[in-house]
Amino acid sequence: MKWVVMRGFICKFARKLKRIMAEQTSSTKPYRLGIALSGGGARGFAHIGALKAIEEAGLKPDVIAGVSAGAIAGVLYASGKPLEEILPLFSESKFSDFCKLAIRDGGGLFKLTGLKKFMVKHTGAENLEDLRIPTYLGVTDFDNGVAAEFHEGPLGDRVIASCSIPIVFQPVRINGVNYVDGGVLRNLPAWIIRDKCDKLIGINCSPLTNYRYKKSIYDVALRSYNLMAKSNQAVDMEMCDLVIKTPDIAAYQVFNLKDIRKVYLSGYAAAHKAVKEWLKSNQP
Repeated sequence: MKWVVMRGFICKFARKLKRIMAEQTSSTKPYRLGIALSGGGARGFAHIGALKAIEEAGLKPDVIAGVSAGAIAGVLYASGKPLEEILPLFSESKFSDFCKLAIRDGGGLFKLTGLKKFMVKHTGAENLEDLRIPTYLGVTDFDNGVAAEFHEGPLGDRVIASCSIPIVFQPVRINGVNYVDGGVLRNLPAWIIRDKCDKLIGINCSPLTNYRYKKSIYDVALRSYNLMAKSNQAVDMEMCDLVIKTPDIAAYQVFNLKDIRKVYLSGYAAAHKAVKEWLKSNQP
């Protein structure tokens, strides 16, 4: 009888010790919850809806990683801008408000000067490290052909570097290196913060579209970018504890700002369902 009691005590103690060790192991990471936001152009407004659903579920990220459209959404959110105020900032805007022709300068059709000013104005932050939530931006080091990230330094330059789709936009030169859109090599930036957080939610707002592209440099560049983004997301999706997918927004074009409300609602619905099921399956 004593042995049975003792064995029960040992088993109970072993389970408790295992749980404590697991908690200590996870606590070595600086953040509890991270969110990785993919690129996707105007489809990135799905991120705003998804973040709203995540907040309503009682979750709030301690660290954020974003690429391209995800960089814009992530930085605005990390600045403390209320989610309900972000959509109206863009609802009256058009593509030309954020860029200007730069054909004569070479390297791309447009430069994102308007977007740079916009981001600094509406975040109230000069540098990435000034944001309320630690934020990492995925970029592509165009000179050396490798994925890279920024988490400090002038905010405007780093955001537009993350958004600079090759050929469409000029590369952004930072500290002597040319950078382009992070989605060229890693469109879902889970790789940047996977080792920094206990749990990681990825939001993929870049499903491949069936849009019939025109035989123009602009459309061919966008189609090429979409194909690259689709092909390089798999590894990073595997890194996430939860991936929120938004297949319903595939029909929306990358620079179409007219349907951002629909895209927002699609992101909200997808996240609401996915997070609810995830939390339910992870109940103790």
